[in-house]
Amino acid sequence: MPKGTPSHWVTGVSEISESDIFIRGYAMNELVGTVPFSAITYLLIRGELPTPGQARMMDVILSSILDYGLQKSGTVAARAVVSVNPVMTAGLGAAVLAAGEYALSPEDTGRFIAETFAKWQASGKSKEEAATALVSELRAAKKRVPGFGHQVFRYVDPRSQRLKALAKEQGVWGEAIEWYEAVHKAFQDATNKPELVLNDVGMLAAIMVQMGFTPQEMCGLALLSTMPGLIAHVSEELQSGVRNRLIPDSHVEYETPRRDLAGELTKLGWR
Repeated sequence: MPKGTPSHWVTGVSEISESDIFIRGYAMNELVGTVPFSAITYLLIRGELPTPGQARMMDVILSSILDYGLQKSGTVAARAVVSVNPVMTAGLGAAVLAAGEYALSPEDTGRFIAETFAKWQASGKSKEEAATALVSELRAAKKRVPGFGHQVFRYVDPRSQRLKALAKEQGVWGEAIEWYEAVHKAFQDATNKPELVLNDVGMLAAIMVQMGFTPQEMCGLALLSTMPGLIAHVSEELQSGVRNRLIPDSHVEYETPRRDLAGELTKLGWR
């Protein structure tokens, strides 16, 4: 581009030159085979190379979901779509669109942690005092706290405990995670529910806040973590040869009674 020509886009992510592709300023030729995928993922998103501990934690994050099985809507959507449109990208796209507030994405939890953590830091209150006040406020407004509770686990979620141990081991533990734990403790006390766990999505979100990822980036990383499982499910569906998967009649209940069209039209004044 001639010097002085206005840029259509400005990016610091990558550049393709005649000699190499540069990722955040580093030659891809040097990165590949030297830096693992998890570390390159961190580099691409955060803009800087990670420490060995951060890279290992990224590997944990990218291995934390892998597959949700046929119990999750995204997998079902992916397999249903490719049964009528037998293309890998169609299935993956359907699964990606099924991630959101109520499934998979830690974005809402990450936003909650980041925003309340910043307010606590600016408040001058002790962690416990601020957490108690926040929980009282949330309960008065009848708002849920994302990342708390599980359908099966009580008192302890072993997955979140494992994530906690790894974060401490790899040197990425810090105040943002401790703040979220304080909110969890305050919520247990206020509701008299010691069995209410801090689940794996909550712990993952807290760790990613501590590592500096934005809530939107957390959603992307969660989706990236599910890709191996989704590819496997879509591939299995494509190889099954089943076309146009339908929900069987035994699983569907039609609740509208039969109606008299002619009589209703007459009542409404139709001729």
